[in-house]
Amino acid sequence: MQEMAQLAQKTRGWWQRSTTSTEGRWWRAQTHILLIPFAIAMFMLLWQGAVWLGGYPKFILPAPMDVAQSFVRSWGSGSLWRHTQTTLLEIFAGLLLGVTTATLLGYLLAKNRWLERMLAPYIVASQSVPVVAIAPLLIIWFGAGYLSKMFIVTLIVFFPMLVNTVVGIRGVDADLRELMRSLNAGRWQTFTMLEVPAALPVLFGGLKVSVTLSVIGAVVGEFVGADAGLGFLINQARGLFNTPLVFVAIFSLVIIALALYGAVSLAEAIVLRWKRS
Repeated sequence: MQEMAQLAQKTRGWWQRSTTSTEGRWWRAQTHILLIPFAIAMFMLLWQGAVWLGGYPKFILPAPMDVAQSFVRSWGSGSLWRHTQTTLLEIFAGLLLGVTTATLLGYLLAKNRWLERMLAPYIVASQSVPVVAIAPLLIIWFGAGYLSKMFIVTLIVFFPMLVNTVVGIRGVDADLRELMRSLNAGRWQTFTMLEVPAALPVLFGGLKVSVTLSVIGAVVGEFVGADAGLGFLINQARGLFNTPLVFVAIFSLVIIALALYGAVSLAEAIVLRWKRS
């Protein structure tokens, strides 16, 4: 009977600890979710307070309601969506080209030291020149359309993805490589079963940086020369002293960057579920 009582007491203690831990995680998750609208509300209040206290005119610092009205007008007329589509197309095309090229070249550099020593000076030199300085040349060569913006985005996302690919492939455990050799694994088997899974966390880190920089690259290209896009919209609104529309375009770029980063984070959580377990 005493042993049964001790077992029952241990079971109750385990259940209480488990329940408390589960409830704690649930409350922490709810708190994190509630912090987002709270932070947005505080930002809006501080913004509105700055407008009231400073007495700024609309073309200097518009109130949140002025920006909301400008958003409704530009969205209703279709101009905001048209410029957003242009920027999104430039971002996705540049990301696809830049990430693919950087990943392939990064893998070759990681596997071939001689090739890395030969190409490294040129790659580093290409990154030492600001994209703002290269953008006018690309627009002169490829025109003010999608192509020049795509190459600008490709240039700005290329280097971080390249470096992360090299680091990820070279960071594979040497003991695991020896294990694959001892099992007579071929190059393709080593690549798919060892190198790719082991390098994925680092590759996703590079992709997160790349998707954020891609928005900057598209806007830089549109600032230099374009007839559409959110960067062009900012330039146009600035020339007309339409500051609320400038805020609308800036917030649209922030939303795009957050959405891209969130999509990559979600893909990382799904693909790397095995690593957490």
